[in-house]
Amino acid sequence: MKTYLTLLIALLFSTTSFAQDIPARWDELVASDFPKALEKSSKTCILPIGILEKHGPHSPIGTDLIHVREWAARAVKSEYAVVFPDYFYGQINEARHQPGTFALPSDIIYKLLEATCDEIARNGFDKIVILNGHGGNPEFLHFFMQSLLNKRHNYAVYLYSPGREDADYNKQYRQMHKSPTANDQHAGESETSVLMYYRPDLMRMDRAANESGADQKRSDLPGLYTPIWWYSSYPNHYAGEGDKATTEFGKFITDHETASFIKALKEVKDDTKTIPLQNEFFDRVDKLNK
Repeated sequence: MKTYLTLLIALLFSTTSFAQDIPARWDELVASDFPKALEKSSKTCILPIGILEKHGPHSPIGTDLIHVREWAARAVKSEYAVVFPDYFYGQINEARHQPGTFALPSDIIYKLLEATCDEIARNGFDKIVILNGHGGNPEFLHFFMQSLLNKRHNYAVYLYSPGREDADYNKQYRQMHKSPTANDQHAGESETSVLMYYRPDLMRMDRAANESGADQKRSDLPGLYTPIWWYSSYPNHYAGEGDKATTEFGKFITDHETASFIKALKEVKDDTKTIPLQNEFFDRVDKLNK
């Protein structure tokens, strides 16, 4: 059976057969159930990271946060893990010119994420899965992940990166997509469709075409990177055509991403190699320093 259909069938079967007798959200657990949650989750905690920023003239400021929160909530209905409460402290300096943006200094977001992981681990978890919902976070998160090797930790952090190799899904995605895919980035057709599916009550689709989401191409420096690159192309902090979005397309995207994350979550819970390898690495570091 083809990959996409296999994922969907697994998702449908697991959500109907799983009985969740304790909440998955950390903030909804009572303290006396916390040991049970640790056991049931195989000491695995999901840290969904969103952001607060403008999403075109039509989608809520918390689009990334809402998206990643719903993504995690749907996954743990079939593969239990504890979900850390709303976390929106990421890299978003490029949107500081837009109202509603919450951008903290770089050293603070790094220290806060490290302290959050440490505190999650102090409560008994030894596996933390970062589920990122913001396009401006990957560079920061990859740096954070590599920096974890700077000192010994008694827990492992996994950064989930959705795969793009599902040919059947990609084919259907292209067939359903209406706007140019190359420019469908921030608050464009795909992201807007997802929010239309999750939270139609928050959408202002009559405003989606009020601003341009086209690439302004105001800077052309091949082989060179500048931090103003995003603003030079998208001064409205809008990239794509959100007015082309549909709820049907949003459901198609979210069903696949949920099923894919469930598969990755199972792999994390079954993983017995990462922490021993970390310990081996730090043992060698300690030996070298003696």
